[in-house]
Order: sequence, then structure tokens, then C-alpha cells
Amino acid sequence: MRGMPRSRWGALALGLALTGLPAVAQTIPPSTAPRPAPAPTPAPVPAPPAVVVSPTAVAATVNGQPLYELAVQRGLERVPPAKRAQVRPELIGVLVDNLLVEQHLKQLGVTVEKKEIDGRVEEMKEALKKSKRDFQKMLAEIKVSEPELREHIAADLRWMKYATGQAKDKSLKELFDANKDMFDGTTVRARHILLTPAPNDARAAANAEAQLRAFKKQIEEQVAAGVAKLPTTADKLEREKARGNLLVEAFGAIAKAKSECPTKASGGDVNWFQKAGHMVAPFSQAAFALQPYQMSDVVKTQFGYHLILVTDRKPGREVKFEDVKEWVKDVYSDQLRENLAAQVRAKARIVINPPPK
Repeated sequence: MRGMPRSRWGALALGLALTGLPAVAQTIPPSTAPRPAPAPTPAPVPAPPAVVVSPTAVAATVNGQPLYELAVQRGLERVPPAKRAQVRPELIGVLVDNLLVEQHLKQLGVTVEKKEIDGRVEEMKEALKKSKRDFQKMLAEIKVSEPELREHIAADLRWMKYATGQAKDKSLKELFDANKDMFDGTTVRARHILLTPAPNDARAAANAEAQLRAFKKQIEEQVAAGVAKLPTTADKLEREKARGNLLVEAFGAIAKAKSECPTKASGGDVNWFQKAGHMVAPFSQAAFALQPYQMSDVVKTQFGYHLILVTDRKPGREVKFEDVKEWVKDVYSDQLRENLAAQVRAKARIVINPPPK
């Protein structure tokens, strides 16, 4: 649960192991994902040849500091081969943002002592020992050297110090008061249609937006035609129920045919989710602004362009700020990092190099 104490080193190790695996907004949350019957085991598919890169190969430079290709390849190993070209720009974007934030905090003079890093490493070793795992083997598994791990720990500690200093009670209370549905357990259920135009292609992006608006118009016209066929004796409640069913049916059909998200198989259904911690912010904000059986306009996220339909909503319970303060801190920290990265990126000198052949 959000707000519960978490193992910082465990989260860090997991983050390193999964670097580059996007937390896709359109993925059904594991706890609520439908469980299909087991399918026959397919024949093994030969693994693609590994990309061999020089340890000094540079994927990008950020204000003159190199971002090495090895870090990018480590993340891409955990992405299906067919998706790597699509995920690569997004992955580099995340790594660039991390580097920008770290550079900025160093400029601000946020320091981390060696003994603090040593303490985190010892915590990690002790926890691994208790679970009968070897520290060096763990590093080998996630393909990170100990010096690199220490750099990540230093960056993590530096960010925590900075974020803690910014998270004053006044700011946290303002966030809570303006977003109570983020912390009271309110959930919505939604479907979406996703289009993923090529990155940095303005024409493709414009076409995707136009296509989604055409889908919306098509759905609205189809629903209106269906409602018009209802008998004149149908009352308001019957008409609203029929409209909802028609809307889900029409939206789901286009999602199955046109969406570029794996949820297309279920008509774009992403199931139930809360406002924070489950979907990327633009997706959540757009969904929570809708009432059941309302469609959004086109919503842009780092994953592409979405048309969202909310199909249900469950209100939360009354909560007090003091009861969810730690959760509010988490959300505040996430938003703070996102805003800081965008701010420093606007003034940064960033050069992205072509991928290795």
C-alpha cells in the first residue's frame, strides 16, 4: 500500500534491474488483471543477437556529461525485441531526466557523505545475506558494477534530501486539499484507444490526434443512432442505460480494431485504478475529470495519444491529512521531480546519438 514503509535499497535494486521497462499507462494493474486460461506453451523463439557495444560508447550527452550506451542496452534487454526501437527514445528520455536532476542538485550543493552510501550498501548486503543471496551475484544479475551502484545510491540519497527539504507541511496540505480524490481511495474504471506516432514527427502526431477525434465523432454518431431506435415508450433511465451500453460497445470495437495498446484485446479496458501511483499523471487527471460514460478529448502522454472513456466510478472514504501524510509526501516528491526535470531540461544542452548498428 502507498504510505507504508518501504525498503529503499530494495526499490533501488529493483529500479536498476528494470531500468527502461516502461510503466505503461495502459497496462492493467496486476492486482485486478483478468486471468485467462493457460495457453499452450509456444515453441521457443530464438533470442535476438545481443548488441555488442563499447564501454565508452555514448548514447547521449547532457550538458557535456556522457550517458553511456551500456545503460541504455541494459534497459532495452528487458523490452521485447519488436518494441525496442519504439521504447529507446522514451528510455533515453528517462535517463536524461535523471542525469539533469542529479546535475542540478549538485549545483545546488546538496551533498551525500561516503558513510551514508556505505551504510546503504551494508544494509543491502545484510538483507541479501538473510535471504541467502550473494551481493556480487545480485550485481551480476542486474548488470551493474559496485561503483555504479554507489553512484545510484548517492543520487537516490541526494534526491531524498532535496525533496524532504521542499516538502513543507504547508505545501503538502495544499496538495491534499486540492486533490482529495487522489488520497481517499476513489477509483475509476476506464477504457482507452492509444495511437503511438513516431517520436519527434509533428505530422504523424497531428494525424494521430485527428484520427482519435474522428473515432470520437464516429462513436458519438453510432451511439446517437442507436438511442434514436429505442421505442418512444422508453423512459429516461432506460435511455441512459442503453446509451451507456452502446457507448461501451462502440468504443470497445474501435479499440479492438485500432488501438496500439495490448489492452485492445479487452476493448481497451484498463480496469480500476486510483488517481495516484497507477497511471501517468496526464492519463489519470483526464480520467478523473470525467463522469461515467463520458469520453475525453485527445490526451497526450509519454506513451502516445489517447482517447479515454470512463465506464464507472467508486467514491472513496473521508480521510484526514494526518492519516495519509506519508502518501502525500510520495506524490509531492514525484511531482516535484517531474517539474524540476522539465524546468532544467528547457535550458540544457542535450545531444542524442544514433543507436548502434
